[in-house]
Amino acid sequence: MNTKTLTVAVTSFVLGLAAAAALLWTQAPSLMMLQDESPHGFEETVAIFREAAADAGWSVLNHTDMQAVVANHGAEVPGVTVFDLCSSRHSIEILERDEERIVTPMMPCRVSVYETSNGTTYVARMNSGLVARLFGGVINDVMQKASAETEAFIHSVVN
Repeated sequence: MNTKTLTVAVTSFVLGLAAAAALLWTQAPSLMMLQDESPHGFEETVAIFREAAADAGWSVLNHTDMQAVVANHGAEVPGVTVFDLCSSRHSIEILERDEERIVTPMMPCRVSVYETSNGTTYVARMNSGLVARLFGGVINDVMQKASAETEAFIHSVVN
């Protein structure tokens, strides 16, 4: 291989790598996080979400009213409620295996309902189906099932 061919090959590789990195940098947030606009107001979306989660067999372990939290620090924001959700059917498959507990920092599943300054309400969550693929094995299997279930009941909330 001559010097010119090698230079072109290395330059092409570096430019391709830079383009891939730029694409990932700009697209990662929209890939990693999902949000759907709700046709309902904030309070109604929160209530419908709670009911849909319960109907799907998921427990709301906790909810945090972030609007109240920041109000305690002198700030005003539109409504934001973060839900911690759990499905024992899925979590036990991870919790009973020592080698799979590495993902416990992502447990329980978190979903937020928030309102923008213009009054639009959204339901947001991590794209756990995509994240699951990075782990493979049992973690992927469990997170894919959990993701499909949560997406189904979130779909019922926003449609």
